[in-house]
Amino acid sequence: MKTCPFFGRCGGCKFDFAAPDYRDKKTSTLPQMPITDNPIWIDAGLRRRGDFCFGGGAFGLFESGTKNIIPITNCPNMVAQINAILPELAKLPWAGTGACLVTLCDNGIDINITSTVPYVSPDFRHAAEKIHAIRITWNDKVIIQNATPMVSFGDKSVEYPSGAFLQPTIHGADILRDMVVTAANGAKRVADLFCGLGNFTFALNADGFDVVGTGAKRDLFKKPLTVGMLNTYDCVVMDPPRAGADAQCREIIKSNVGRVIYVSCNPNTFRRDMETLTRGGYKLTKLIPVDQFTGSTHWEIFSVFEK
Repeated sequence: MKTCPFFGRCGGCKFDFAAPDYRDKKTSTLPQMPITDNPIWIDAGLRRRGDFCFGGGAFGLFESGTKNIIPITNCPNMVAQINAILPELAKLPWAGTGACLVTLCDNGIDINITSTVPYVSPDFRHAAEKIHAIRITWNDKVIIQNATPMVSFGDKSVEYPSGAFLQPTIHGADILRDMVVTAANGAKRVADLFCGLGNFTFALNADGFDVVGTGAKRDLFKKPLTVGMLNTYDCVVMDPPRAGADAQCREIIKSNVGRVIYVSCNPNTFRRDMETLTRGGYKLTKLIPVDQFTGSTHWEIFSVFEK
């Protein structure tokens, strides 16, 4: 395949990941940062989650720059299991408009539907019962469940909350976890902040903190770990949402934490937090871009700061 058949119409990707010049075009978007290593590339066709849309009875992805829906029953950027279920989803009697997040878990497909229609219709429920999914939720209400969806991080499996964040590919999640574990080598006690479901937590035997997930419930935007708490750790790992970790970084620079491993999905907020950390006495020792979001303009940034 020399080009994605939907590229130029579908708004799901900014760059044609199947084109021979994809890496050159994607690399040209790298922000001006002190990159220490070449980018890490994730192949297309490995995405385990896709955010689709529906409206007017149609199911697919938005046309670029519009609210028109392009029917999609096979996306070359998705894993085979998701592509296998897309034709079934396209045939459902969709009502209203909304989003449909399709996630491949260890034991099957989880479907999270957000709709302008508050309640699922009997016709939709009846049709959805025939879909090969282990769970379907409608506006956060479970309408069908055949098993508890599970996801694994290395050798640790946890229950997957419907709609929860996962790195888009297993391969990318494994690469990031390996880099984090290597960078934390020698640390005696680690705090994993914005830990989510635990991609780093279990491998590091770390204390995890987040609003949701497997760690201690704590809103790190409103209540960052205090200096006293931070001083009990010699290494802090952070993988925040796109908003970054401004409040937490302002606490870290007042602490005695010797090493900060920062994984960011937003170069803009990362740059802000990087400046906070470096002004506070930390030195950036490693920065590696990872093409975790294949086809998009987004980069995952892996970095290490030392004091």
